Amino acid sequence: MRVVVALGGNALRKKGEGFDYETHYDNALLTFQRLAEAGFFSNDRKVVITHGNGPQVGMEFVRHFLTKERFPMYPLHALTASTQGWIGYILEATLRRTLRERGMEREVATLMTMVEVSPDDPALRDPSKPIGEFMTKEQAMELSILTGLPVKEDANRGWRLVVGSPKPLRVINSRIVKALMEAGVIVIAAGGGGVPVKGDFSGVPAVIDKDRASALLGLEVGADALYILTQVPAVYINYGKPDQRPLRKVRVEELKRYAEEGHFAPGSMLPKVEAAISFVEGGGKRVVITSPDFVAEAERGEAGTVVLP
Repeated sequence: MRVVVALGGNALRKKGEGFDYETHYDNALLTFQRLAEAGFFSNDRKVVITHGNGPQVGMEFVRHFLTKERFPMYPLHALTASTQGWIGYILEATLRRTLRERGMEREVATLMTMVEVSPDDPALRDPSKPIGEFMTKEQAMELSILTGLPVKEDANRGWRLVVGSPKPLRVINSRIVKALMEAGVIVIAAGGGGVPVKGDFSGVPAVIDKDRASALLGLEVGADALYILTQVPAVYINYGKPDQRPLRKVRVEELKRYAEEGHFAPGSMLPKVEAAISFVEGGGKRVVITSPDFVAEAERGEAGTVVLP
């Protein structure tokens, strides 16, 4: 069975926690321990791990901006490559430790991943991808004035900087990912949605949504299932309202109808739902959306949302 596991930001850093190395390490270790307990790393599974980088690349951007008088400021695509490196290192280290503690002999590889996008993508003219830390409106407006980037409220959780998020067209390294998978290697790839590049491999100053990139990578490597791990245990309709309810098993046409009715916030759940739809409509067998805390229950059908053709 081939699976892609897309780790959300809370797999590395929960809301309100610091950006220090230890916080990322401890959260990653806990996430992999839960995945191991749920059987994700057994020898009958060929696994790709992907991850987000929204808070981290936002931190890198602000750090570069604040020191631009002394040091060169790198573009967003280079900062995505930077976060792919150090987040990938943490993930590989904690995954190797998890496997060793369980006596499991599997190799792990972290792959710098580029993803092709169109330089004419309209999303580049309409920034929508949140990056960086959650802020109050006042803090966000001040940072927006300083950086020149727009800010938006993110699903009632606070304000964040937003950047262009073009549609992923092709994962340039997907054949390498598939070859490693077939050799039994657990691959960490498409970090932060991948480094966005044009057809000539030059960078695009943007950030790709990692769930959309994960769905595309899953189709390109022939994955059977896509797991999207996020902050909530399931997908909800009427989320945050007295009549909210989780979706358990849902057919893709029903999920598309809920999306059209506006049940999912653009800054949080909507990209995950759209990724699930694209994966299943592209030939994937199922998508599971849940949190790392409930992944074992989701495997038993007791939690999470399962999207089916």
